[in-house]
Amino acid sequence: MANDKKKMVEAITAQEVDFAQWYTDICTKAELVEYSSVKGFVVLRPYGYAIWENIQKNLDARFKATGHENVAMPVLIPESLLKKEGELVNGFAPEVAWVTAGGSDPLEERLAVRPTSETMFCDHFSHVLHSYRDLPMLYNQWCSVVRWEKSTRPFLRTREFWWQEGHTIHETAEEAKAETEQQLNCYADFAEHDLCIPVVKGRKTDKEKFAGAEATYTIEAMMKDGKALQSGTSHYFGDKFSRAYDVTFTGRDNTLQYPFQTSWGASTRLIGAIIMTHGDDDGLILPPAIAPIQVVIVPVAAHKPGVLDKCRELAAEIGQYARVKLDDSDKQPGWKFAQWEMKGVPVRLEVGPRDIENGQCVLVRRDTREKQFVKFEELATAIPAAMEALAKDLYDRALQNRENRTYSATTMDEVKQLAKEHTGFIKTMWCGDLACEEAMKVDAGLSARQAAARLGRIWNPPLRYNDENFSCNFISLRPRPAVYSGGQSAGGAVHYLVLRPAWAAHVGRGRHSGTVLPGAAAADAGISGGGHVGHGAGHRHRTGGRCHESGAGALRLPAAQEALRRGGPGRVLP
Repeated sequence: MANDKKKMVEAITAQEVDFAQWYTDICTKAELVEYSSVKGFVVLRPYGYAIWENIQKNLDARFKATGHENVAMPVLIPESLLKKEGELVNGFAPEVAWVTAGGSDPLEERLAVRPTSETMFCDHFSHVLHSYRDLPMLYNQWCSVVRWEKSTRPFLRTREFWWQEGHTIHETAEEAKAETEQQLNCYADFAEHDLCIPVVKGRKTDKEKFAGAEATYTIEAMMKDGKALQSGTSHYFGDKFSRAYDVTFTGRDNTLQYPFQTSWGASTRLIGAIIMTHGDDDGLILPPAIAPIQVVIVPVAAHKPGVLDKCRELAAEIGQYARVKLDDSDKQPGWKFAQWEMKGVPVRLEVGPRDIENGQCVLVRRDTREKQFVKFEELATAIPAAMEALAKDLYDRALQNRENRTYSATTMDEVKQLAKEHTGFIKTMWCGDLACEEAMKVDAGLSARQAAARLGRIWNPPLRYNDENFSCNFISLRPRPAVYSGGQSAGGAVHYLVLRPAWAAHVGRGRHSGTVLPGAAAADAGISGGGHVGHGAGHRHRTGGRCHESGAGALRLPAAQEALRRGGPGRVLP
């Protein structure tokens, strides 16, 4: 048995040796995908598709609970329709695949293979929307799209991938913004509760937002190697697409008006996130909520009388409350153990003749490999408890990884040093200026990924700034944080969280108490010039927040704390 397991495990490259190869090994060895004969395209195998089906099922239930309906749009888009919104076509032009002939006859107009469906939805809305009474229209579709990527990797970036894309239109901007925020929170809640992946919610910088959008919001997850993975997006379009595609309705005042639009999507990239957040050197570790098989029963000495009969009996009972599989193949138990560990099944039951005599079986959790003897009559309690504990531990370990790899910096030199030495997130300040964003990429090798969500009266901080795990924290009022992702440096990829508050207090702990902030950071923090933040009475200062050095100013801690208390958690102060 030991040799069988050793051979199976050796098929996966260790994470510490080559993280990228480890990831690819799991994708293929766990039978999630197979490379196809078309470069950049993959076959989603039954086990991989079963994971996607469970993601679909759980997400779809959430969408329908908030009034969304599923539709299906054509896979081909006329070139003239795609060109109506200039930013969109320019953003996707390098990735579009074109159909130029039907059979042996050339087409009068090129047809784009769907890279995204804003154009088709807008065209549809322009025909079916008439009055404000028709609004809102809350649509979603499950489909695949094609984007001609130059370099590919299973689930993370392939030329065809599977996803859902929601498209909605609303009577007012406020309703559309609320929809954008609702769907961002829906993705975050799904990631954290069903996938056991802690995420950072935030807003993309203008440079990095979706082509044609007024604002793009994302959830970002940190992988085991310290790199961020964008795991879901929600876009607010305003009425830009409605105007481009002549989508109008008769308003309450009997005038023609343009509706406000959103779109939002998540894809099979979530499977890649699961692998890189939870997997180990033996394979997948699947969160129970989306695992195709939650419990596998492995008979030991299956040839002996009564063993298979008892296993079948257990499978029937467990099937009433969990997704269960009885592995009654003729392979050795040790091979089966390794195979189901590779596939990430959360709970394994081992049942042999002696176990049956004692009225018990062995229960093994995939993540810890801990074994416990459980009486048959107690399995209905023990199995759900084991899955719940596994899910909690997966989330806690992922959160601990993020916290351990999150750093603080107040100067460019500190950012560069951290980027050189570590992978992970860096918290620092940004004035919001494009030139400064580009300078960060040039000087530190970091590119923008996210800016914190702020919609209506609600803002979603990317991290709890007063978290005890951080040695340097921020209390932020009206923040505009951002997350940056860097390319390879001496220490690998680094991401940074950038806080751009209109009013902020840099709360010192330990050696950071009373820190003098650089002029650029202090100015945008609402501190007049290079700002000293200390304890004691004082007034809040507000500035335009540009990168400049000027006189000293102060934002005192008690005033900021009181303002934050009056605003309450998660509220924007007036």
